[in-house]
Amino acid sequence: MRSSNRPSNLRIAVIGSADAGELENRMAYQCGRMIAEHGGILICGGRTGIMTAAARGAWEAGGITVGILPGSDASEANEYIRIPIPTGLGHARNAVIAQSADAVIAIAGGFGTLSEIGLALKMGKPVFGIGTWRLDRGIHHMETPEEVIRRIFTP
Repeated sequence: MRSSNRPSNLRIAVIGSADAGELENRMAYQCGRMIAEHGGILICGGRTGIMTAAARGAWEAGGITVGILPGSDASEANEYIRIPIPTGLGHARNAVIAQSADAVIAIAGGFGTLSEIGLALKMGKPVFGIGTWRLDRGIHHMETPEEVIRRIFTP
């Protein structure tokens, strides 16, 4: 995905359920950690579940974490968000997440995740899925966080 004219600090969104299970959270943590290790910037919804797990992984690896929050209060962000961006947009903030990212990683998720996937695809962003929605086209389905990160960060 990276080319010679792209910045080395790709902005990668990790999206998924606010009430994800242990396996999904573990995968999100690994994605966040590896994004940071590759010099990427993590973008997420900034709150619970997948968002917290991915942000924690990136935070612990010394990475930059950005939380695009649905409300107007920056204190809504989880403790691993370095840059909280309160939007006051509610679910419409999903469009900001999709537009802000160079690539999107969807892990499991419900209808909110589906809306982010749809918006990202509509905006021409590559979407990588681990155990998420199956659509007729658009999502690059992978089995592990390592596969996804390798695909995103390999020139």
